Amino acid sequence: MILVTGGAGFIGANFVLDWLRGSDEAVLNVDALTYAGNLRTLKSEAGNPRHVFARVNILDRAALDALFAEHKPRAVLHFAAESHVDRSIHGPADFVQTNVVGTFTLLEAARAYWNELGDEEKTSFRFLHVSTDEVFGSLSETDPQFSETTPYAPNSPYSASKAASDHLVRAYHHTYGLPTLTTNCSNNYGPYQFPEKLIPLIVANALGGKPLPIYGDGQNVRDWLYVGDHCSAIREVLARGTPGETYNIGGWNEKTNLEVVYTLCDSLDQRRPKASGSYRDQIVFVKDRPGHDRRYAIDARKLERELGWKPAETFESGLAKTVNWYLDNQEWVDEVASGDYRKWVETNYAQRA
Repeated sequence: MILVTGGAGFIGANFVLDWLRGSDEAVLNVDALTYAGNLRTLKSEAGNPRHVFARVNILDRAALDALFAEHKPRAVLHFAAESHVDRSIHGPADFVQTNVVGTFTLLEAARAYWNELGDEEKTSFRFLHVSTDEVFGSLSETDPQFSETTPYAPNSPYSASKAASDHLVRAYHHTYGLPTLTTNCSNNYGPYQFPEKLIPLIVANALGGKPLPIYGDGQNVRDWLYVGDHCSAIREVLARGTPGETYNIGGWNEKTNLEVVYTLCDSLDQRRPKASGSYRDQIVFVKDRPGHDRRYAIDARKLERELGWKPAETFESGLAKTVNWYLDNQEWVDEVASGDYRKWVETNYAQRA
């Protein structure tokens, strides 16, 4: 069995679903079910004996110890995190608690469990920490892409909290010998993403006849990674990665936010045309968020060189799959977009009108 934290969130749930489809090994899915966690994403696994769900917060050391003792996982895959930059600006405390203190608590529980394993099990155990390219800060248009040796320079409470968690994971390997792996990924997109992030927000607002808000001039650049590709890369790192190493996971798809929104609008114009005009007509430019990083870009050559991984999806093919999924799963979107979520979106974007 493997233990997955945050397995009801966007990336974690996609990983769990992919794992159960492609492996006979069971998953212990640990999630606190905060606003971004949604068990409906996992409804296809209801009754599956290989999917064991535990509603546990990673800040709860006693509960974690009990789970390790009962289920005896061979690996931990740590997805659980507060992950939205805008939310971290409005309320940084939750990010420090979950991303820093939570990761520390999980590391302590994993270390205590690992110390009691036999020699063979101890050698094969892995703690894989899923992180972000945002820990590296911001690039100019001409800067080289982020590599595994790029110095950390986080610029938001979110990225600072993830940087701190990365450092803790590194320290637990070098100080205690815990066999850790860290991955730093670029912007994910795909099915089941919470609609506060750019792509699902634009799709939802476009279909709802609402404005499509673009921060600043829309020229901020991100490297876009289809979530299915991210999950396949994590499986490779878990299976063959070298303990103590970090691996960058990117899609080789640098796009400005405006390019992404234009492409989404054009896709929706084809798949769900309006009575008149284009979805591009709904685009509005709003006040930029504080400290908005200009460009992220991932150099994923180490992962390809050492483990033979590279993304299967182009941005165009991945985005087409994503748009089709949202159009075909409006019920999931409607359920996720609760009153609390709507209130937060109204608060965030009302200040930028």
